[in-house]
Amino acid sequence: MAITYFQSLSLAGFAATAISYGPARMGFGLFVPEFKSAFSLSSTAVGLISGLGFFGFFLGLILAEALLIRAGPRLPVLSGLAAALAGLACVALAQSPASLALGVFLAASSAGFAWTPFNDPVHRKIRDQDRPSALARISTGTSLGIALAGLVGIGTVWLDLHWRAGWAVFAGAAAAALVINAFGLRDIDMAPRVDHGLDWRDLLRARAHPLFAMALVFGIVSGIYIAFAADHFWNRGGLDGVPTAITPGLVFVFFGLFGLSGLLTGNVKDRLGLPWLLRGLMLCGAVSLILVAAAAGTWIGLIASAGLQGIFVMMTSAVLALWSERLFPDAPALSFTTTLLAVATGNMLGPVTAGWVSDTFSPEVMLIGAAILPALAAGLLRKRHAVERP
Repeated sequence: MAITYFQSLSLAGFAATAISYGPARMGFGLFVPEFKSAFSLSSTAVGLISGLGFFGFFLGLILAEALLIRAGPRLPVLSGLAAALAGLACVALAQSPASLALGVFLAASSAGFAWTPFNDPVHRKIRDQDRPSALARISTGTSLGIALAGLVGIGTVWLDLHWRAGWAVFAGAAAAALVINAFGLRDIDMAPRVDHGLDWRDLLRARAHPLFAMALVFGIVSGIYIAFAADHFWNRGGLDGVPTAITPGLVFVFFGLFGLSGLLTGNVKDRLGLPWLLRGLMLCGAVSLILVAAAAGTWIGLIASAGLQGIFVMMTSAVLALWSERLFPDAPALSFTTTLLAVATGNMLGPVTAGWVSDTFSPEVMLIGAAILPALAAGLLRKRHAVERP
């Protein structure tokens, strides 16, 4: 049976996001307790390294858009996966905080390269009614990537392996994703050079302001959770019946498994409507942070917190992809890149600020304070803000 564009793009995109948004973007947070011990890092230093990684994500988004325009989607995607491979290997070999930070920067930059270019071929090669499903499958590659990263973290503990072995596994997985995409995207041509009269400034119209505001809040909340949640569960003594050292892995396993709900985003949006879906997702993000602060040390607290964060991250990611493509159908890749730049800005600001607040006051104050932001976003959102079509 012939492979359709729906199948090939979904598989290639799934593999790319599984690596770039899984271990490449989340792996640092998964292993923060080990990194704190190995490199004598404070919470402020953790926030700075995490923010640096997300700065790589920011730069990757800009470079990916430039490469997409000049060479089509294949080059930026393969460049991103090559950066993931190099960064993950660099972390596995790191001997100092500087080399650790460099590896995190390179690995996280892959997330900027390896997702947005898929919006262009999906828009050109897949029917309108199938696009939400394809975009959801691509974005939800993150879920399995995160869950598998968590299992690798657990495996290093059960098998009494060094954390470097886990990062070597991540690097091997990145190499496999690179091969999959090299074949999967070989027949995807470059988009015709059609001038629709749109540039970056046109994307900042008033109708898109709610999209970018939600993206910024999403970036702040998810960035803080990725950087600090697993470490906080570890520091509160882990869970009854299991070694404390596997707690971070459990956080990311449940995060990823619940994140598979992203596959249902289109159906949920059709039933609830975009405004109510966004309100619910913002509240999921808020409650997730509160549970880290208030219920660390309990199974129900960990599962509920990680699960709600997984739902928040994966469904919101799918919503942002679809929302931006629907608002700007003439510039699907550029609009999604702009949206993710807002996410990346929040990713940078959130952990850096949170690390300082955590060291200055307490982790609980930081987490509760961060939870206020998505709760406010949910309360202030109105139906007129969530307009899908221009």
